[in-house]
Amino acid sequence: MFLKEVFLVFIGLSAGGIIAAGVFAFLAIIGVFPRLIGKTQTKKHILLYESFIILGGILGNISDIYEIPIGFGGNLALGIYGLSAGIFVGTLVMSLAETLKALPVISRRIHLAVGLQYLILSIGLGKLIGSLIYFTSNLGQ
Repeated sequence: MFLKEVFLVFIGLSAGGIIAAGVFAFLAIIGVFPRLIGKTQTKKHILLYESFIILGGILGNISDIYEIPIGFGGNLALGIYGLSAGIFVGTLVMSLAETLKALPVISRRIHLAVGLQYLILSIGLGKLIGSLIYFTSNLGQ
């Protein structure tokens, strides 16, 4: 019985590690991390970026497995987490859009000569307003 549990733990951790490595490799391939480093002009801190990416993956997996409650900060900690997750999702979406060259195609199809930044801003604001309506009207519970 003990040997079976040890084997299952090993298989589960190995599978989780492979999936996490695949996700991080995907994010690196589509250019999320290099684009952020280039935009912020912080090439000298690449080792710090790598360390925090790995630490974030490890801590995220641990908190997901053990369901560790966050007992400090309350709404402040939740707000900081939400802002961080939103920034991450936004950069991921924009990296995917640039990788697929979707925004130039959209701008050509709707005959948009100028104002692409306003289109992007309106998409982001629409998602923000929609999520605020969703969570403030208790639809998420």
